[in-house]
Amino acid sequence: MSAEELIARFGEQHVLAFALVLARVAPLFLLAPLFSSKAFPPRVRAVTAVALAIGISPAASHALGDAAIPTGVWAMSGLLVKELLVGMAFAFGIGALFAAMQVAGTLLDTMVGFMLGGILDPLTGTQASLLAQLYSMIGVLIFIAIGGDGWVIAGLARTYEAVPLLDSPQIGSLAEGAQVAFSGIFGAAIMICAPVLLALIITDAALGVVSRVVPQINVFAVGFPAKIAVGLLLVGASLPFVAGWISDELQQSVATALRTLKVA
Repeated sequence: MSAEELIARFGEQHVLAFALVLARVAPLFLLAPLFSSKAFPPRVRAVTAVALAIGISPAASHALGDAAIPTGVWAMSGLLVKELLVGMAFAFGIGALFAAMQVAGTLLDTMVGFMLGGILDPLTGTQASLLAQLYSMIGVLIFIAIGGDGWVIAGLARTYEAVPLLDSPQIGSLAEGAQVAFSGIFGAAIMICAPVLLALIITDAALGVVSRVVPQINVFAVGFPAKIAVGLLLVGASLPFVAGWISDELQQSVATALRTLKVA
């Protein structure tokens, strides 16, 4: 179906509103957890994005009211860029939480020694070490189990209450929100892996004492499996607490992302 046929069948304003909604939805499939997973083929993600845009379009049109969307090329281009910017700000706030999960896994991989063997992460399509991939996959599983996808979609629909289709967002507020989300990644990663990290530091200190007291012992041969055992044991013991933390932080991330969206 050509563009002229679409406009003739659904109306010019409805087609323009759908295009703007799709521009806001699209960054979700580039930055947000689960939605941007490389495990899904690009065609599946594209169809899902179109389906979400169709579902969210009525909410966007309701927030628009009786105002008409401009049909000029430059005006429409500016609105598309604005919608992409709003969608990226929202999706980045959600994606930063799961970036912290991967950073936590990478820190533990460095301490345990799993960084020596890198594997391909099927969720991001990049090379990742063992615990980084484990935390990434656990985070996505928890995300699905607690209905995080529904929270994200509901939050995306609510962005039209904060910034309607024809209004511009405050760039300063968006930049501040992105800065807070980015700067909080490392702190959140430390919170996730702190118990395991502390145990591994104590294990390293104990092995250092043993090497000084009994220099005949090959500390590397003894310490490597000991650190793996300690690390995996505490990772398994701490996962239930990580699940609760992700649930709380995901709700807070959605709320924070919505607060950063303000009309200029």
